[in-house]
Parts: sequence; C-alpha cells; structure tokens
Amino acid sequence: MTNTASDTKTARRPSQFRLVMTRLLRKKSVLICGTLLLLSVLCALVPGLVAPQDPYDQSLLLRLKPPSFMEGGREGYFLGTDHLGRDILSRIIYGARITLLVSLLAVAVSSAMGIAAGVVAGYYGGRTDAVILRLIDMQLSFPVILLVIAVVAVVGPSLTNLIIIMGLSGWPRMARIVRGAVLSVRGLEYVDAARAIGAGSMRIMAYHIMPNILSAIVVYASFELARMILLEATLSFLGLGVQPPTPTWGGMISDGRNYISLSPWVSLFPGLAIGIVILTFNILGDELRDALDPQLNHE
Repeated sequence: MTNTASDTKTARRPSQFRLVMTRLLRKKSVLICGTLLLLSVLCALVPGLVAPQDPYDQSLLLRLKPPSFMEGGREGYFLGTDHLGRDILSRIIYGARITLLVSLLAVAVSSAMGIAAGVVAGYYGGRTDAVILRLIDMQLSFPVILLVIAVVAVVGPSLTNLIIIMGLSGWPRMARIVRGAVLSVRGLEYVDAARAIGAGSMRIMAYHIMPNILSAIVVYASFELARMILLEATLSFLGLGVQPPTPTWGGMISDGRNYISLSPWVSLFPGLAIGIVILTFNILGDELRDALDPQLNHE
C-alpha cells in the first residue's frame, strides 16, 4: 500500500515545464508581453495579411503626411507617411520580419559558439579553461558596437554577413554564463556517479550537465535577443545593416532624422516599435528567470 500511494503521488506530480508555465501565466505582465510578442511574430511571418498598404509604394503627393488621427492626416495611413510617401505602419510591420529574423539567427549563432566554449572550459578546466577565458577577454576588451561596425565596413553589409558578425559578437558573454553554470554542477554527485560507471566526457556533458544548465541558457538567450535587436537597429541606422529599400526599424529612424522637427512621426513610431519589443523580451526574461529559480518561494 505504501509503494502504491507513493507511485500515485509521483504520477500526479506536475512536470517541471507545467510548473514553470503555471507560474508564468499567473503574471499579468507575462500575458501582456506574450500578446505583444505574438503580434510581433505574426507581423514577421505574414506581414502581407496585416499591413494595410504596400510598404514599397511611393507617392510624392502623400509625402510626410501626419497620422490619420492627427489634423491633416490621410485616411488609410494610420501612422502617417515618410519622405517618399510610403506608409509607416506597413513598413514597421514588414520591418519586424528583418529585425526578428536577424536577431534570432544571430542569437542562435552566438549561443551555439558560446555554449560549446563554455561547457568545454567549465568541464575540463586547467589550460583549456585559461585559453578560452583569454580569448573571451580579448574580444570583450573591444567595444562591441565599434568591433561590429569595423567588420561590417570591411566585409560589406548583407543579411548573411550581418547575422554572422552579430553572432560572433555575442558568444563571449554566453560562454561566460555557461562556464559559470558548468562549474557549479560539474562536482555534484550525479556527475561523479556517471564518471564512476565509465561514462565518457562527451556523454557526461551532453546528458548530465547540459540538461541542468539549460534554464540559465534560456534566460540569458532572452536577454541576448533584446540586445541583438538593438544592435541590428543601430547598424541599420548607420547604413551598415540590410540595405534599402528593404524596410528595417533602424533604417526608418535614420530616414526620418532629417525631418524630426517638422515630421517627428517618421522616426518616432519605428523607435517605439524597437523600445516595445526590447522591453517585452526583457520583462519576459525577468519573469522566466524567477519562474525557473527553485530557491524562490512560488505560491
């Protein structure tokens, strides 16, 4: 009877994923940010179904029209038009595809490199750890934005180059986070037990260490995604990102900087889009970190 009751209790115990989702969905901030994130993803996946106008359609007769809710606005152009008469709302919607695609792929590149370097450095230690740490320190000694600008200026601005360069700029921070997490678990009993029964280093790292540091990786990746969005917007603003006429949020801000005193909406609304998306990822990262922390008392 005791074993049966214990088995029943174990079977009814919710999974870790379910517990985390329950903790997250209790927060209003998570629901609001999750809704905003879903809208951003929808705009990135099917912009043609959401955008009210063609983002490339130019009309000098509609040049610098204010938003439709302001005096002098044109119906059908809710956020107004830019210096070429293009619909700002449609360009923001289409720009979400480039911003999110570049940022997600850049985070994937930086995560792959950082996780590999961090796990190897933390697990083996010694000279291997020292060499990897020196490489990390060397790259972090240069300002990230200046390093990325220099490399992009040399290799040329293109979508592929932008993703690779942004990814290469982010791996040292990921490596440090992963290395610290590995150092905290590599000496625990389950790792020693796996080593004692003859498990190889690759198996220990893949099956015994990685699952236990995954939460730290996921949380940091959410913050890194927000940083990559800002970096992509900065490069686009400087003309080193995806080239016109492809709409990007940073490029739209750059287009409107010469008209900021007369037509502030040209730069204002793309800037708000960047700020809202970055804030969304930061809030979700904070809440995810709290939900995954076993030391916190969750009601």
